[in-house]
Amino acid sequence: MKFSSRQPESANMQLAPMIDIVFLLLIFFIVTWQFTRSETELSVSVPTAQEGAEPERQRGEIVINVLADSTVRIEGTTVDLEQLHEKLASIAAQFENQPVRIRGDGGVAYQRIVEVIDTCQKAGIWNISFATQRPTPSQ
Repeated sequence: MKFSSRQPESANMQLAPMIDIVFLLLIFFIVTWQFTRSETELSVSVPTAQEGAEPERQRGEIVINVLADSTVRIEGTTVDLEQLHEKLASIAAQFENQPVRIRGDGGVAYQRIVEVIDTCQKAGIWNISFATQRPTPSQ
């Protein structure tokens, strides 16, 4: 009886599929990061409120930014009230009880915020919330 003294083959790990997965994850995180950045305008300074809640976003929530110069931005584009109505009406027709968050700058005229609320209601959206921030503690 003859026994072979062959060494077992070592298991080779293929790196190409692992590199593909890593790049796909990297692309996914970069793209989602860009979408979240475009929804909140950094130039909007929302008003302060003592009882302001932490900004817990609802699934599928639309963010409408009203800047200090009274321009309205949604999804990174500047729109007028008529364009806003068209966009919100098409969304409200597809999704019942669509949540909308209005981020109005503290220095914008209250009338402009009322016009945006009125446009939302005309489009059939009633689930409206407002972004506020807690005041900074005085030291």
